[in-house]
Amino acid sequence: MTTSALPFAQTIATISRLVTDPRLQHPRIGIVCGSGLSTLVSSLKDVVLLPYSQLEGFGDSTVAGQKSTLAFGLMGKDNVPVVAMLGRFHPYEGHKPAVVTYGIRVMKRLGVKDVIITNAAGSLTPAISVGTIVVIRDHLALPNLTGMNPSFGPLTSAEYPRFIPLGDAYSPRLRRLAFLSSHYLNFDSSALAEGTYAWVAGPAYETPAEGRFLRNAGAHVVGMSTIPEVVAAREEQLEVLVLSLVTNTVVIPDNYRSIKAEVEAELAGHPVELPPMATASHEEVLETGRQKAEVMRSLVERIVELVPAN
Repeated sequence: MTTSALPFAQTIATISRLVTDPRLQHPRIGIVCGSGLSTLVSSLKDVVLLPYSQLEGFGDSTVAGQKSTLAFGLMGKDNVPVVAMLGRFHPYEGHKPAVVTYGIRVMKRLGVKDVIITNAAGSLTPAISVGTIVVIRDHLALPNLTGMNPSFGPLTSAEYPRFIPLGDAYSPRLRRLAFLSSHYLNFDSSALAEGTYAWVAGPAYETPAEGRFLRNAGAHVVGMSTIPEVVAAREEQLEVLVLSLVTNTVVIPDNYRSIKAEVEAELAGHPVELPPMATASHEEVLETGRQKAEVMRSLVERIVELVPAN
């Protein structure tokens, strides 16, 4: 879908009409809030909330734990103007790529230079425990490699490159600020880690074999969002920081139960226990998000404070 087919002019006009405070009309930083992380809005001062339903071009976020609101406000001791998406859009909800990435493109047209994208993710390795915030340094995007790339199709604008380089997708400058912020907040060294994010289409959680495949391919965490926004942000020449809150552990057993052996043992007269099989759940994701919401909020706020001086 080309730029001329997207209602940017109408969206910006609506925002200009509803966001009357001149300090908020040209945000410096954009934030995307993932599952259970919309409490970041509590860091905003002089906040203005615009439901997506009032903004042409935006979809409706249908995932539990995510709102459908665009928030404008001032963050940090220096009152840095920011705009935050409280709820994102996923292809698995039925949204087209143009809708999934629309918020990022609107941020660019509002004057945003840097975007901080948060998400809830599953850990693929015992080295990264639940509750850890992973500063993403690279990604493995299976949908991108198999025809679901958000830039697939006509160019969004004739001014954009046909082939988007992603080797520098994750800003070293912003990643540095994440670790500096953790230090200034006196977080334990284990609170933050670095790693590679695997994007899968979802909405089903990974099977053990799929989790093992992703881990062996070099991914540390896995989720169902974020990468379309990263690709769009880089196409829009925005710098990107992705923070993944580990909310669950992907179930990857070292060995499979042998049902054959269990049946043979049962037939031989030996008692057999049938333990329940471990699975992931969205409730677990939301609960961890609630528990770590304050940690994520304070980290993002501190990063925002550091951005203008860096």
